[in-house]
Amino acid sequence: MQKLSVVILNWNGKEYLEKFLPSLLKYTPSWAEIVIADNASTDASLLFLEQNYPQLRVIINAQNYGFAKGYNVALAQIKSQYYCLLNSDIEVCDHWVEPIVEYLDTHPQTAICQPKLLAFNQKDEFEYAGAAGGFIDKFGYPFCRGRLFSTLEKDKGQYDDIKEIFWATGACMFVRSEIYHQLGGLDDDFFAHMEEIDFCWRAKNEKHKVMYIPDSVVYHIGGGTLPKKSPQKTFLNFRNNIILLYKNLPKRRLLWVFAVRWVLDMVAALRFLTDSGWGDCVAVFKAHLAFYKSLPKNINKRTRIKHHFVSQIYKKSIVLEYYLRKKKYFSDLNAFKFSKLKQNSSLKK
Repeated sequence: MQKLSVVILNWNGKEYLEKFLPSLLKYTPSWAEIVIADNASTDASLLFLEQNYPQLRVIINAQNYGFAKGYNVALAQIKSQYYCLLNSDIEVCDHWVEPIVEYLDTHPQTAICQPKLLAFNQKDEFEYAGAAGGFIDKFGYPFCRGRLFSTLEKDKGQYDDIKEIFWATGACMFVRSEIYHQLGGLDDDFFAHMEEIDFCWRAKNEKHKVMYIPDSVVYHIGGGTLPKKSPQKTFLNFRNNIILLYKNLPKRRLLWVFAVRWVLDMVAALRFLTDSGWGDCVAVFKAHLAFYKSLPKNINKRTRIKHHFVSQIYKKSIVLEYYLRKKKYFSDLNAFKFSKLKQNSSLKK
């Protein structure tokens, strides 16, 4: 069995493969394998790999399954102790693998890790998709150390500590293969966006830890599949966020969180209407409709999850903190308002 398999899910990403495979091959240890899982690309990706990197293992998916199912199909065919789910638009550098693998080797309670994620085009700035580790607030809104909403911090070493986080970025996520398969992998129905948050929450519900390891650094372009301003991206983000809340919240928090979220999402829809037009506004309503249409399936998923009190949830509203109280940086938040595990703190469904 391999120690580590670095798996890139590719869809029409020939230009990224050309740009970033050389550094990946240069800086990935010889004891780790690199696998390209192709999601039925229609560009010249497969021809490029055949002609230039015949030594790499390529798994060809039958169709474009999206991020979640695309990885599930591919990883079912890979035997390895650890997986690294790596976006094709990431540049790695020397010593990007070893700190995380060493940490996983010596901390058996940790199931998932992420490196420091910096912006490829602004290398002293944190990157939106994961920065220095992900969190959510009590209403399910995600944010990161180094990024609150659209405010990105410069990397000045302020987040160079190893830290437990709530979610690890899917752009570069290391995970124990045994845990990945025990949890059923990523949720196929998410297609793309927030599937890693749902996955990490399910892992935390099973008492596993998610960690940020800053000695590993990668550089991410971001937004490679859908443009940053896209009604489809808005739809997926809102729908998937509602689904992950429904699946993972303990019963006693479910109704009141959903009530508040409905109000906040309607406010967001109105803001989209003012800022970017009908497309994103309508996408929010479509997301809510899609959630209710999929409710029978998600009820079944929810019944299979053991719901517990979990750590690293911010117990205030990040929306109010950011927009009303003008807290723009992670360091502005009250460190004592992040949930901590206590003895006998599990909550029953």
